[in-house]
Amino acid sequence: MPKPESKNTGCGCRQLEEVAPKEKPKTLYDRLGGADGITQLVNDAIELNLNNPIVKTRFENTEDMERARLMTIEFFCAGSGGPETYSGRDLLTTHRGMNISEEEFIAVLDDIFEAMDKNQLDEDVKKDVLSILYSVKSEIIRV
Repeated sequence: MPKPESKNTGCGCRQLEEVAPKEKPKTLYDRLGGADGITQLVNDAIELNLNNPIVKTRFENTEDMERARLMTIEFFCAGSGGPETYSGRDLLTTHRGMNISEEEFIAVLDDIFEAMDKNQLDEDVKKDVLSILYSVKSEIIRV
């Protein structure tokens, strides 16, 4: 319920005016659609990865694709401000020895962006996701 607030009317008297409470800014988690939206985004991105000639073989040869999918969902949920806890290994440990190239990293980013387009996510969400992904690239590329 809005609270009354005193406002100067210009004539030396004050008038009460209803002011709506300030809305708490939405987290990236909320803007991605919560756990359901993130799950759909990850599923769509993996589908694109499996059809992307640059990274297709890597994804086809993933030992436990279901676990990788679930860990990616957890990672995105926890990292975007959701209540979920990430229970996977750190990114450096996960990607060590895979010798992922810059080209492969960019191909995966492109697939994630295509998945975000498919899920009708806005430009601000895309920028925030890109910022997060670029912040961890040193833990993925050529480690």
